[in-house]
Amino acid sequence: MDLAGKRVLVTGADGFIGSHLVEALRASGCDVRAFVFYNSFNSRGWLDTLPPDAQRSLDVFAGDVRDPHGVRTAMQGCDVVFHLAALIAIPFSYHSPDSYVDTNVKGTLNVLQAARQLGTARVLVTSTSEVYGTARYAPIDEQHPFQGQSPYSATKIGADRLAEAFYRSFDTPVVVVRPFNTYGPRQSARAVIPTIITQLLGGATEIRLGSVGPTRDFTYVADTVRGFVALAAADAAVGEEVNVATGQEHAIADVAALLIRELNPAARIVTDAERVRPDKSEVQRLVGDNAKLVRLTGWRAAFDLAAGLRETVRWFRDPANLARYKAWQYNL
Repeated sequence: MDLAGKRVLVTGADGFIGSHLVEALRASGCDVRAFVFYNSFNSRGWLDTLPPDAQRSLDVFAGDVRDPHGVRTAMQGCDVVFHLAALIAIPFSYHSPDSYVDTNVKGTLNVLQAARQLGTARVLVTSTSEVYGTARYAPIDEQHPFQGQSPYSATKIGADRLAEAFYRSFDTPVVVVRPFNTYGPRQSARAVIPTIITQLLGGATEIRLGSVGPTRDFTYVADTVRGFVALAAADAAVGEEVNVATGQEHAIADVAALLIRELNPAARIVTDAERVRPDKSEVQRLVGDNAKLVRLTGWRAAFDLAAGLRETVRWFRDPANLARYKAWQYNL
């Protein structure tokens, strides 16, 4: 499928990855409708940071993916839907699992039902590497077993299986996109890299973290976005679940040490018990096999960790960006 000129909808367009995806799709010639979470402040999340001309020319639909009527209305006339809207914070899923079922499972069902009814040409459902749980073998390919180690990951497993069911039952043209740990500008402070950077730039000498032994496959946001776009264009990806990963793993402690050396060598890591996840819930190892993505699209990561961190730190150094974060408190 050639995406140029296509009418596309991005749910979760106001979020971290979604806002970057909106920009990339517009730059590639797509006619983009941005589905943002309705709120009384008329906030469009990170889309509010785009240049004024880009904001004025953007078609924005404010709604809630939990509402099937609103979802169907937003999807009308769209050729392609990138479904990114979700609740994603793992610690908050311990607190409010009901809301994760409503948003992640029911919200995905609403998108799939509307796609079936409207005859949408392509639906990309966003998964997460968390569905795999701690690696039983590495690198993790798409045949790896699923294991719900948090309410968040359990709801994403459910959403993925609904996507598979709609493809197999109704021939809905679904692609399940499974990013590993995306990072970069605009990421919320509930993620580890922004947590480290904002504490360091805020002048802290004791960097409060949870477990630092787990390893992750950190993928820079521009590479993740290119993966989404490439998979949307790949007809052979329909009906498939595909990892978006670099194939490289890094311990959280090593990433923290790298950032400390660059930003404040006098700082040290301090374990904050509030941030430590339950033993059986913490995913100890994640590193992805991207062979399927490469085979289907020719995708290659353009950013290694060092390059991606440089871009991320540069963005956070802007006082206007840093001011959006509350580095002194734990963000669930």
